[in-house]
Amino acid sequence: MKRKATAVWQGSGKEGKGHLTTETGVLDKTQYSFSSRFEDGKGTNPEELIAAAHAGCFAMKLSFNLSGADFPPQELDVQCVITFEDGTIKQSKLILKAKVDGIGGEKFTELVNDAKDNCPISKLLNTEIVVDATLN
Repeated sequence: MKRKATAVWQGSGKEGKGHLTTETGVLDKTQYSFSSRFEDGKGTNPEELIAAAHAGCFAMKLSFNLSGADFPPQELDVQCVITFEDGTIKQSKLILKAKVDGIGGEKFTELVNDAKDNCPISKLLNTEIVVDATLN
């Protein structure tokens, strides 16, 4: 399987602008710029997209883990916070609120840690990955 996206950038790093388009069309010439990355400008940025990808990947991997252990989740609410400092992604923090019936804390932690270590986006990232998990 291969997935693709396209970035088009025009101009200098600070004054220029660009847009992103994905194969599925979910992003279709979605604006990004210096101000959307480093200030409060309109548009997206690479770190926001990485956060979305990591949250989604982790949630899906954890769902597979839980279902495989006969604890299918009712809901997995995952927020990802990417810390970007000095030109480097320093950390990806996954904040999980899970609704899973019948699972014990130890088994839940084991499956969460496996998802953290083994979802494809976690494997791709070369940064500290932290999970703050709450089981409801």
